[in-house]
Amino acid sequence: MTKKLTFNELNLSKDILKAVADMGFEEASPIQSEAIPVILQGKDIIGQAMTGSGKTAAFGIPVIEAIDPKQRFPQALILCPIRELAIQVAGEINKLSKYKAPLAALPIYGGQPIERQMQALRKGPSIIIGTPGRVLDHINRGTLNLKNIKIAVLDEADEMLDMGFRDDIEAILRNTPTTRQTLLFSATMPAAIIHLARAYLKDPHTIRVAHEKLTVPAIEQIYFEIESFKKLDLFTRLIDLHDPALSIVFCNTKRRVDDLVSDLQARGYAAEAIHGDLTQQKRNKVMERFRRKEVDILVATDVAARGIDVSDVEAVFNFEIPQDEESYVHRIGRTGRAGKSGKAFSLVSGGEMYRFRDIKRYTKAVMTRLPVPSFQEVEEVKINKLLTTIRKVIGEKKLEQYTPVIESLLKDDVTSLDVAATLLKMYMQATTTSKKAARR
Repeated sequence: MTKKLTFNELNLSKDILKAVADMGFEEASPIQSEAIPVILQGKDIIGQAMTGSGKTAAFGIPVIEAIDPKQRFPQALILCPIRELAIQVAGEINKLSKYKAPLAALPIYGGQPIERQMQALRKGPSIIIGTPGRVLDHINRGTLNLKNIKIAVLDEADEMLDMGFRDDIEAILRNTPTTRQTLLFSATMPAAIIHLARAYLKDPHTIRVAHEKLTVPAIEQIYFEIESFKKLDLFTRLIDLHDPALSIVFCNTKRRVDDLVSDLQARGYAAEAIHGDLTQQKRNKVMERFRRKEVDILVATDVAARGIDVSDVEAVFNFEIPQDEESYVHRIGRTGRAGKSGKAFSLVSGGEMYRFRDIKRYTKAVMTRLPVPSFQEVEEVKINKLLTTIRKVIGEKKLEQYTPVIESLLKDDVTSLDVAATLLKMYMQATTTSKKAARR
């Protein structure tokens, strides 16, 4: 078990310690406690850590410490798989370096006007944080020179390789000095990562965060065993039953995301997709609508969801079980943020059960299996909520203007029970219709 250190024990500059204090951090996370001292010694490292483990500060702090703010050219390069993560990393780097002026960190990525990036690059930022495609584009245009790079970071390297960026990464690293220090961070360690490390890292020090430290104990984890073709019905029942303000649904492929969104929209749910095939403008629009709660169901792939940090997500749904255990932990971490509670629902079918059993062993978390709720159970929950409201209104005793209407109906040989049942039926039908209309 890694001993967690305070930041004061990590031999950091006063500027960094002051910035860390401003951000409210006191104790370093396990990955920070292990990685920062090694990186400060100038060694290459392989860090196995997930999003949420504090790895950005684990490499960000030593990167900032290595920079000479007086030099007006790029001295550090951080590669990230997607735009959202690049922006998130740049934001944290800028917070950590706020007392290191005039040090500047610049994110560059696709989807933003390249002319604007060229103008920013001419100002000589100290740290470049970018996606591989756009960084290589600037290198080829001659607008980004990496000859003075002291330290290079590959953040979420497994995701970059999965997205087909290996050739770009290698081309970028070939444009940096061979004397550079290289830091590789990855959630998983497939063979491709090992090969990349052997080719571009010098005698790297390997750091791993214990698996059990990556679980999220505050999240209630529930699963259902269900046939694949029945998942859609189950999902919509769970949405109706729990009525989360915001929820994120995970699928394993972009095509499955699009199909599920189409099915949900056809049923009247306010669902939108987010994955790598969408234009940046479309992704920005979807995320803005999600934050404003104009969309309450976000259907996503694992890669597209990285960098999403919306504190009001009440539930996460694994519509499909992920391919590896670490992705499960990352998915459910999208809820239960900022000290709030959250629920994670997994819909498990057929052969998925074997992967799900591995996930259960890996996380060591309590996962509760529940029976599939019936349509009648969903209706019963809705009616019970309505009855609670009715009792509250009756208790307020402000019904005088309505009683004559009911009395006139009772004169037509209609019982009070008939009136109540009819009103309840009409209310339930009207609620369903208006809810679907609002979601459209």
